[in-house]
Amino acid sequence: MRVIAELPHPECKITIFSMNQKYIAKFEQGTFEQSYKVAELDLSGGGVNDVLEILDEEFISTVIERFKIMRGDFTAAYKRHQF
Repeated sequence: MRVIAELPHPECKITIFSMNQKYIAKFEQGTFEQSYKVAELDLSGGGVNDVLEILDEEFISTVIERFKIMRGDFTAAYKRHQF
């Protein structure tokens, strides 16, 4: 797996990887991460630019909201077990 691009964003780290004819968009925020895969064949041939087009602000906003949900879910599970 090799890094193709990193996108600057104030709320999370965004890295684009290439591996086995797939692009992987990885979002990281603290200890949480989300990954999205797309096959090269599913794109129009523009390479990583096609991936960057998909990762618009509307999509990134939903990723950020999902991080909040993930954090809440994990916090609730952690509290249930009183570590």
